[in-house]
Amino acid sequence: MNMQGCSFLKESDFTPEEWLGFVELAAKLKAERADGREVQRLAGKSVALIFEKTSTRTRSAFEVAAFQQGAHTTYLDPNASQIGHKESIADTARVLGRMYDAIEFRGNRQADVELLAEHAGVPVFNGLTDQWHPTQMLADALTIREHVAKPFDEVVHAYLGDARFNTGRSLLVSSAMLGMDVRIVAPKEFQPDTEAVAIAEAAAAKTGARITITDNVEEGVAGADAVSTDIWVSMGEPKTVWTERIKALAPYQVNADVMAATGNPDAIFLHCLPSFHDLDTTVGREVYEMSGMDGLEVTSEVFESAASKVFDQAENRMHTIKAVMMAALAEPGIF
Repeated sequence: MNMQGCSFLKESDFTPEEWLGFVELAAKLKAERADGREVQRLAGKSVALIFEKTSTRTRSAFEVAAFQQGAHTTYLDPNASQIGHKESIADTARVLGRMYDAIEFRGNRQADVELLAEHAGVPVFNGLTDQWHPTQMLADALTIREHVAKPFDEVVHAYLGDARFNTGRSLLVSSAMLGMDVRIVAPKEFQPDTEAVAIAEAAAAKTGARITITDNVEEGVAGADAVSTDIWVSMGEPKTVWTERIKALAPYQVNADVMAATGNPDAIFLHCLPSFHDLDTTVGREVYEMSGMDGLEVTSEVFESAASKVFDQAENRMHTIKAVMMAALAEPGIF
């Protein structure tokens, strides 16, 4: 695997073999860390972290992974740089590219991270955009590798809920690239767009993946080895949107009945987090007052169950992001 100098912008920029290579590299690095064998291969490197959107896991994963590998990071939040305000994205890229060995971007538009990569002259890593969430997909894949006793091309992966945006689109494409039997289970108006479906189908033609997009929950989860979901609502959206979306997606909540409908006692539950599964958050309490639901996309019963691997998944953000940085920045042949 020789990806030195490569940006990491979206899943389909890579071949299925390269995508699997990231997962296997992450597994190797995680094992080295666990066994006390980790070698600092990024000593002397510096990475700029641009965050238009707030973050817990992505920021922590990049900062800790870089630190463990001997690299330095600079965190730039929306108020800490001039990007998009007094300075264009292209100009920012050309400035930071002179100072840093790589740039991470977490923001709104995919076009912005693509523009950074075009002008920076150094690798650019997509920490999330509205369209794609590739670092999360590697963490999902590593978690499935650890907890499902099957090769990827025998895994059934079902996603329930709103599949129109980054997580749903990326999960469809990533799972197809790994050869899985991937099911998107959502109301018709919440299903992935034709672009994401076409990319997934092209990958499936190479890997033998099976793709199902359905609004039937029982059909979608039957035989599933992994059941994934994501939040339905975000802060800042009008309350009218919340009401309509909750009503439409309520039948797609991951609950005990859905997990039982897989027919697989070993099925695992995945969520990229944060999750609205209880009343311990401001949003959770607001939703309860509005809808009477004390959990949205997943019930607390499932979230706190033995099937839930969400915190392994969260930890794996660090190991897989470390693999992405390592592949782009470490000396060739070091692996």
